[in-house]
Amino acid sequence: MDNTGLKQYMVVFTLPPQPFNDLFASLIPEQRQVVNKLLQEGKILNYALSLENSKLWTVFSVESETELLELITSLPLTDFMLVHINDLTFFQSANAFASTFSVN
Repeated sequence: MDNTGLKQYMVVFTLPPQPFNDLFASLIPEQRQVVNKLLQEGKILNYALSLENSKLWTVFSVESETELLELITSLPLTDFMLVHINDLTFFQSANAFASTFSVN
């Protein structure tokens, strides 16, 4: 995928105080499906959750802030969380899914 013209944003979601209500819990499988689809499409580069800190960190790669907002609102659990958007100057990561070459 050519990343020319794409911008990266770190979005920090603050989860509601536990325990989660039934509606929140019922939307978790749908949230995971949407996130997996966006990961496959390259729209989400990184997705990390800490229940201990009630935080969810996501790095999005999009063409515009409008697209970012559309993706955020497409996540089923967004209405339950506070959202803070950070425009990233750059984003680097090791590709955890790349296979390693072995000479054996």
